[in-house]
Amino acid sequence: MKKTSVSICVYLWLIFFCFSISAQDFKTIHDGIEYAEVKRGTETEPIKINVLRLDLTKVRLDVVHALDAAIGLETTSSMATRHGAFAAINAGFFRLDKSIFAGDAAGVLQIDGKLLSESVNNRMALGVVNGKRKTEVLFSHLNSDNYFVRGTDETFTISGINRERKENEIVLFTPEFNRTTLTNNDGFELVVKGRTVEEINLNKGNSPIPPNGFVLSVSNNKFQKLSQKRIIIRLITKVVTTELNKQNFFAKTEDIIGGVPQLIKNGKIEITWEQEKSSKSFVETRHPRTAVAKLKDGKFLMVTVDGRQKESVGMNLNELAALLLELGAVDAMNLDGGGSTTMFAGGKVVNKPSDKEGERKVSDAILVFPRKRN
Repeated sequence: MKKTSVSICVYLWLIFFCFSISAQDFKTIHDGIEYAEVKRGTETEPIKINVLRLDLTKVRLDVVHALDAAIGLETTSSMATRHGAFAAINAGFFRLDKSIFAGDAAGVLQIDGKLLSESVNNRMALGVVNGKRKTEVLFSHLNSDNYFVRGTDETFTISGINRERKENEIVLFTPEFNRTTLTNNDGFELVVKGRTVEEINLNKGNSPIPPNGFVLSVSNNKFQKLSQKRIIIRLITKVVTTELNKQNFFAKTEDIIGGVPQLIKNGKIEITWEQEKSSKSFVETRHPRTAVAKLKDGKFLMVTVDGRQKESVGMNLNELAALLLELGAVDAMNLDGGGSTTMFAGGKVVNKPSDKEGERKVSDAILVFPRKRN
């Protein structure tokens, strides 16, 4: 057995698990897409794992949001089927409730170069660039830099993007959000077309969002001086990373999906839950899990672990990181899990979601497509 495998199995010996997955477990379901369904654990604590191993020279990745908007909910399998994807997994964390803002991403989200949701707590994110010959992926902790400049010198920070506006906030609404802002009347809104404020709605919400512009929704008790007509506004929304060697990559990313926390960095387990303001119980408790990883050979992993059922007890994040390391991961992060955990492949959901109702409607997903050949 390889030295790495020995160290992992010793590490997990106290909890009676070793997660080795052999090459024979993988089956090719399409050119560039390998799939494995494996069972590990013990008789009393079984674990069911589903793995997609992708050759990024043969497939491409796309992040999509439910209903192709910035809010709303839809199952992973529905998103995959609508877009004609060969495989998919659920992706980022999101607002799950009965409100009109259900499906709002709870972290950074960018699709086709458009930032749809701001970053939170410098959390981990995956960036995707689909080149002509291959898809490139990169992991980093990201912040988003969101502000607008009024006139030539007045700069105002934007509190959030495409989400519910709270007290003392300025929230940006883009055309991807909805036809209108869905806000109440406790504030005022600047309707911007191009770079000019064309309309100011005082004490009135739910403004129409122009297809060639945006709306800035402002709390009533903040920045009253913004309520002036015909103001030229320059909008800045971008993601930034403290890892300077990665900034150029993220400046050209098409899609970005946020998660929490980092699991592996540079081939070593490094779970940054404290830095990302997660919780110890979230790390240490076994749950259904979804994760992504970049392998030493450049391939890409999408992994689900079933949990909260007698057939599979789930994993804590230390166990998940050990599994990904065993599979050859050099960088990895955790995505939304629990009842959201879903893998779609071969035209069907291949794992067993934990919600008693079955597959849960989620905010967004990572889809896998064959690479177009010129």
